[in-house]
Amino acid sequence: MQIIQNRRTFLAGVTAAVSAELLKVRPSSAAAEPAPETTTVRLGRFTDGPYCWAALFLAGELMRADGITDVRYVSGDSTVDNTEWLTSAVTDFDFNMPSMHIRSIESGAPIKMLTGVHTGCWELRGNDRVNSIADLRGKRVGIWAFDDHPHVFLSLMINYVGLDPVREIEWVLGASPMQDFIDGKVDAFLAGTTEFPKIRAERIGHTIADNGVDRPWSQYYCCMVAGRTDYINRYPAATKRILRAILKSVDFCASDPAGAAHALVERGFLSSYDIALTTLQETGHDRWREYDAEDSVRFYALRMQETGMIKSSPQQIIAEGTDWRFLNELKRELKT
Repeated sequence: MQIIQNRRTFLAGVTAAVSAELLKVRPSSAAAEPAPETTTVRLGRFTDGPYCWAALFLAGELMRADGITDVRYVSGDSTVDNTEWLTSAVTDFDFNMPSMHIRSIESGAPIKMLTGVHTGCWELRGNDRVNSIADLRGKRVGIWAFDDHPHVFLSLMINYVGLDPVREIEWVLGASPMQDFIDGKVDAFLAGTTEFPKIRAERIGHTIADNGVDRPWSQYYCCMVAGRTDYINRYPAATKRILRAILKSVDFCASDPAGAAHALVERGFLSSYDIALTTLQETGHDRWREYDAEDSVRFYALRMQETGMIKSSPQQIIAEGTDWRFLNELKRELKT
């Protein structure tokens, strides 16, 4: 495990007042709450991004202003999905798709889903032979690994239209599915937000499905926050402050995407302002009050049960792997 500490971000003596001005938020009501049981939290990051984790990165300063003074951004094993960082106790909280959290809960991992963050993240791009998800039957689909979140999500989309993602799709592994598509090695690939500027500027394929706008996927969260059950149970006051900071940061990303993109680059979390801005403009950070987090878990759990990815019922997953106490309190507290 590598702990990444950006000196400009963490050691520059950023005060609560400066943090509040940066994120354009009102002072927290945390002063009237119990003191946090711990002042330390570990949050994940890769070397550059992911860009859809913007709210997690910008929340660190607000956490410090609320008394969580030791915010550590850590990197785990980059060869595995980052949900494994959470389940192996490398991190205390994790951003990921509901499907990945659900899979961990099904396996018995001691984690709880706590809130949704935003919608959208992915576009399925295809060549002239592919005009719908159903057209993927017998086609070559590029992925960079089996069982990570793009492969799992694509499998759910494919199964939803009546295809068998195991028997009727030719999965092609490659370090860059987009480059494999350009080279004609695959017929379709799932593009993430970091690739949006390039695929549009260079007209790489055409959009088959977009989980930011196409139903039913656009009606449910793409990224959700989960935390270690042990941390949540031992440190409920700290957990609430951490989630408050994340949700305030989500509001900032929604209300001022350009300012948020600048802050992300200036603080060393992301390298490209243009990609950061595109990501913030095209992911639904304005929907966390409107969308039902439990409904997102139910939808994804049902889809996963249908594909045979899990055996548990959606209600079992919700009962064993979710905790909406903090979200319900914060929805009341952070109305506008």
